[in-house]
Amino acid sequence: MLISAGFDAHYLDPLAGTELTANGFATLTDLMLAFAEETTSGRVVSALEGGYSLEGISESVVAHVERLAKKGS
Repeated sequence: MLISAGFDAHYLDPLAGTELTANGFATLTDLMLAFAEETTSGRVVSALEGGYSLEGISESVVAHVERLAKKGS
């Protein structure tokens, strides 16, 4: 599974009209990992796509990568 990890939907993003938090992105990552277990034997590639709030991106990337690392351990 290829995850296009863009964080434009973070609530701090000035162009977004959505209200996702870093915890919300962590939850989405968990959902994608569960789906990957069912469909690709758990194989996942995640590519950073971006966002427009450096604070929002940094919080969200940390949350996303922590969930990916948890899966790998």
